[in-house]
Amino acid sequence: MFSKQEAQQIKKEFWTAFGKSFPRKWILYDTKIKDMAFKFNADTKKAEVSLDIEMKDEIFRNAYYEKIWSLEDILKDFVGDFHKDEYFMLENGKIISKIWIEKHGVSIFNKNTWQETFEFFLEKMDGFERFYYEYEDFIKDV
Repeated sequence: MFSKQEAQQIKKEFWTAFGKSFPRKWILYDTKIKDMAFKFNADTKKAEVSLDIEMKDEIFRNAYYEKIWSLEDILKDFVGDFHKDEYFMLENGKIISKIWIEKHGVSIFNKNTWQETFEFFLEKMDGFERFYYEYEDFIKDV
């Protein structure tokens, strides 16, 4: 495998290549809702685009989750099939609500799958963003 330093360098190259391939400003943390963000993730087995609702206050987290979930069929039109978990546990033990799409068979350490991963990121995050911009007022009204 790779040393820790080599792995860090490859990850840096991956994200730099993605930014150069698709230079645009993504929403990500700029949802105007505290502790709600869109995220990209890539590891050794898959790539993922997600909407993470991370409020500490469970009532607010659930309210935002339910708002988005009430638009399930519309979201599916924008991004295709997705996963959801109202009580998703992060590695650090924190509970969040999460809606995400995965692409298996790609790896951040396999440069031959980078373009496929980048195109997946572009397509799915663009769908998430278009959905969010279309229904932003409804989602924010909690």
